Amino acid sequence: MTTASKVLYASEPTLGIAEFRRVLVESGLGETRPVDDGARLKKMLSGANLVLTARLDVEGKPLLGVARGLTDFAWVCYISELAVSQSAQGLGIGKGLMDEARRQLGPSVAISLISMPDAIGFYERIGMKRMPDAFWFGRKG
Repeated sequence: MTTASKVLYASEPTLGIAEFRRVLVESGLGETRPVDDGARLKKMLSGANLVLTARLDVEGKPLLGVARGLTDFAWVCYISELAVSQSAQGLGIGKGLMDEARRQLGPSVAISLISMPDAIGFYERIGMKRMPDAFWFGRKG
């Protein structure tokens, strides 16, 4: 990323599966997501009602990161993925995506997520509060 380049944050409900898959793999989340199952990735995208992207403002507008979530736009939003390509990590892209989510959702909507262990420090640095009372039924497959 050049210093003259600008990052564009936007809602992108029609994000393509190939770009979504690429960012998941490049971010490291490919190890925990079904990146080799295109039909499942398609369902993941079509089932989300909040898909935010970070793109470099240059020709071709390459995708740097994505935030995918489910929300009622009134009370709560669950962010199911926050993925930033490794080459763009540390440049504020993840924080920018979360800031865009907060901007689009407004101050009356809470945002929750389940962090990967190595990302806990990031979420704490951007001001998210760790919640001890989360519960989980694991998936099979």
